[in-house]
Amino acid sequence: MKPIRVWAPTRDDVRLVLDGTDTPMFRDPDGWWSSDVEPEPGMRYAFRLDGGDPRPDPRSLSQPQGPHAASEVVDLDAHEWHDEGWDGCRLHGAIIYELHIGTFTPEGTLDAAAEHLDHLASLGVTLVELMPVAAFPGRRGWGYDGVAPYAVHEAYGGAAALQRFVDACHQHHLGVCLDVVYNHLGPSGNYLQEFAPYFTDRHHTPWGWAVNLDGGESDEVRRYLRDNAEMWLRDFHLDALRLDAVHAMVDDRATTFLEELAEYADRLSDELDRPVTLIAESDRNDPATVARRGPGGIGGVGLHAQWADDVHHALHVLLTGETQGYYADFADPNAIGKVLATPFFHDGTWSSFRGRTHGRPVPPELPGWRFVASLQTHDQVGNRAGGERLSHLVSPGRLACAAALLLTGPYTPMLFMGEEWGASTPWQYFTDHQEPELATAVSLGRRAEFAEHGWANDVPDPQDARTAQASTLRWEELDRPEHADLLNWYRWLIRLRRAIPDLQDSTLASTRVTRVDGVITVHRGAHTVVVNLSGHDVPLDLPQGEAVLGSRGASERAKKAVVHPDGVVIRGPNGGGHTHLKEHATP
Repeated sequence: MKPIRVWAPTRDDVRLVLDGTDTPMFRDPDGWWSSDVEPEPGMRYAFRLDGGDPRPDPRSLSQPQGPHAASEVVDLDAHEWHDEGWDGCRLHGAIIYELHIGTFTPEGTLDAAAEHLDHLASLGVTLVELMPVAAFPGRRGWGYDGVAPYAVHEAYGGAAALQRFVDACHQHHLGVCLDVVYNHLGPSGNYLQEFAPYFTDRHHTPWGWAVNLDGGESDEVRRYLRDNAEMWLRDFHLDALRLDAVHAMVDDRATTFLEELAEYADRLSDELDRPVTLIAESDRNDPATVARRGPGGIGGVGLHAQWADDVHHALHVLLTGETQGYYADFADPNAIGKVLATPFFHDGTWSSFRGRTHGRPVPPELPGWRFVASLQTHDQVGNRAGGERLSHLVSPGRLACAAALLLTGPYTPMLFMGEEWGASTPWQYFTDHQEPELATAVSLGRRAEFAEHGWANDVPDPQDARTAQASTLRWEELDRPEHADLLNWYRWLIRLRRAIPDLQDSTLASTRVTRVDGVITVHRGAHTVVVNLSGHDVPLDLPQGEAVLGSRGASERAKKAVVHPDGVVIRGPNGGGHTHLKEHATP
């Protein structure tokens, strides 16, 4: 094992506390402190700064007793990998599946999640996106209040379990994407600022001080984040990173950290000889996020993809009729047609929710696969007062219609765990803060947040263990007919998408949408998706040479098809080599 080092440029004395014994450390001119003691895996260590209480390592790989206690020495080279044949996962053509380790299974561990990889592979998923696994206080939480960015949460199984999980995914021909949070750290157990200026009061975020990306000593802070990204991609063999809320990463330097990270990821991809993908969450509606970098840094940021929440919002309003809050703008009857053809509804247009114009048009040369679209995500479900899924809000027929629109569109589709079978469980906001004051503040704050909407009595207590338990998937539902029926439909749609080039064409100009009396017709090349959200039957003529490839809530007679309310039909050229798929469509 390499000797332990730590960056603490503002400290006059740093001592290593290794298995309870203090030993001196020696300062380099650049503010790094080194020890001449060679640690062994399993040893516990911390740093005593200028005689203060021991603090865990900012680059700790393991916090067995939580983020307030000593770090543990971990050897990441100890895992014997079995993915030599894995050549990576390209985002173009991918199907993403977002999951939360703590509620994906009753056990809530990475090893338990690996037991369900057969399900994901048979569904047709290609990229598994894990919500944050960085260590945070307590046992349960969403992970966005992590305070040890290099350590895998102990309750999930730690670093070795994540390596096993990724290895197993690759053997199932599944890539792995990890959600990382570089815009802030949680409030409890956050000791970084005691070591160095990791944060700055020059900028502020919704979570307090911003990460120091552009002030004094920010070169080393950037390296801290870049090295973290490299560790996940190299030492854990991850295929992609999802960058949380990049709009909150305030950075006034000419070359932003995001641009620097994108360039570094491309170099790492060349070195590893496999795709390395960075997916941004951004609310700016700015195509520059994924536009290519130009010579000398003139051009886009160069990230590989970004979430397109406008697509979700328009689909949600179309299916549910909800128009409160930020959904108000998407009540526009033209919204669904616009977002199925270009990912940003707000592209320099007025946003009533923001009280200003918002966004910028997406150039037609940008391919749709660079935009990740969804019907449900942890945010859109979990930030509802009761954590209701779409399956709690609409009929199974409408769920099927929604899936058809998503999985035949020009974007990279993403599913949220359990969506594919219409899981009955909600997915609610839950925490496990250990400080009584913080726990009370979170519980009261959550209730107050929704009181304005008249939902105060319907908000589960985030600190109550039963809230997380209620949000845990029930895998036995897969054996129930009503859930199996929807699951078969999702599987078939994914197979159809793969089989028909028109349905995976990511050219934005490839989609044309019409809406008449609740009937949405989406033209994708020579194929058409017809969704009937009206209250009456809709007859469809089938011209010579055209056939129904699959349907739900529809019937066929001679050269006609009838789409019943909340039904969907996918039709295309007859004899086009895809008729073998029809038998798998759910009637």
